[in-house]
Amino acid sequence: MSELQNDSTRRLFETISKLKSVEECYAFFQDLCTVGEIRDMAQRLDTAILLDAGESYLSICEKVGISTATISRVSRSLSYGAGGYRRALDEMSPAEKDAVKNATKQ
Repeated sequence: MSELQNDSTRRLFETISKLKSVEECYAFFQDLCTVGEIRDMAQRLDTAILLDAGESYLSICEKVGISTATISRVSRSLSYGAGGYRRALDEMSPAEKDAVKNATKQ
């Protein structure tokens, strides 16, 4: 069992999986996390999308506003991680991915 897997974490993930809408997710995560934590997670997902599309680290830095160290960490997870990013990316529509590719730093 990994360090991450315990009763509290399982309860957290089960709770998240029961949320039924984006609005419910906004409310839950706003209560659970700081704005910075939510922003950081969103940037990491955007980074995974851009890496998967073949974008360079420099381009990702400019588009997402994230450090090369974090890009490298996301890249390692995409290649050698538990498969979470891959599963999420496979579930996304091409339009959702294109929105990230065409966005500018927020």
